[in-house]
Amino acid sequence: MLDESLLDAPDDLARVDRRGLLRGAAEAGARVRTAARHASEAGLADLRPDGRPRAVLIAGPGTAATGVADLLGAFAGASAPVIRLDPTGVAHAAGALRWALPGWAGSVDLLLLATTDGTEPGLALLAEQAYRRGCTVVAVAPERSPLSEAVDGAHGLHVPMAKAPYQEFDESAAAGPGALWALLTPLLVLLDRVGLITAAPDTLQLVADRLDRTAERCGPAIATYSNPAKTLAAELADSLPLIWSEGVGAGPAGRRFAATLAELAGRPALAATLPEALPAHGVLLAGAFAAGADPDDFFRDRVDEPQALHARVVLLRDRPTGGLTAAPAARELALSHDTAISELEPEEGAELEQLAELLAVTDFATAYLALASGGNS
Repeated sequence: MLDESLLDAPDDLARVDRRGLLRGAAEAGARVRTAARHASEAGLADLRPDGRPRAVLIAGPGTAATGVADLLGAFAGASAPVIRLDPTGVAHAAGALRWALPGWAGSVDLLLLATTDGTEPGLALLAEQAYRRGCTVVAVAPERSPLSEAVDGAHGLHVPMAKAPYQEFDESAAAGPGALWALLTPLLVLLDRVGLITAAPDTLQLVADRLDRTAERCGPAIATYSNPAKTLAAELADSLPLIWSEGVGAGPAGRRFAATLAELAGRPALAATLPEALPAHGVLLAGAFAAGADPDDFFRDRVDEPQALHARVVLLRDRPTGGLTAAPAARELALSHDTAISELEPEEGAELEQLAELLAVTDFATAYLALASGGNS
């Protein structure tokens, strides 16, 4: 059950936020600025590459590395394939994870390592393997970590991971918003220099400013009725979120939202892109999770039998620039099954700015849902 009274009690939210979820979301803009500075100091902004890589390979543990690969792949588009190397191992622990390069990887490919930990021996072995194959290696990892030393030994480039100001919480889970931007920003700078995406320094400054403005609108001191993140968290209480996305950045944002809802708030959610979401999730709207399914049973025990989950559509969209859109069909399908729908559409701006706003609102919403439903341990 969601304690909605907690949403409008900033002091109580701060008290129960032992993982620093709200602070991490609020400091995302500062993290982008610090990470961009680290990238410049490491020499990424001064690179003069001979040409584009044939493929970009990304390895790293956790939700943040997965989100980084997803986002870079979306923005690179057809410029070059961006491939995440899935880890193997007997457990999700630094010492147990292993990665391997595909057999075709070689000197014309780029390997990116992204981790908030930096102690993974599997990533160090991967860097050595890439060096033997002639792959260029770039890592974003904590400063003076074992991985940073391994990358230096493989003649690669290491960018120290940006920490938040006055950081007091552990980010090793890599699911919070701060970890995502700390790992993503230097790699945006790098791929801008090699010509795969557009992420100039001015654009990254606009991204940081957009994150700051969104944090002001979504912060704990802003009441629920005028706070889009708190409103979304309240709407998702006792629901199964069906996260439908449309647009280059909205797809990865939706998939990240579903992942963080599960990892941080303990809430199941399904993500799909339009128009494929309509047939993929259509039966859910008409089946056991439909709003009209399993009506309030007179004989149901209100204490021992909690209310069943009902589907709720969350529509994430990049601001449209013209052309075809499946949003009207999505609204029609949801409403025809009496299914509530929440919509998020960012203000105008560059693609990265719009992405930043979608990520910020959904990160705040995840934090509020986790804290107000007791998932804060």
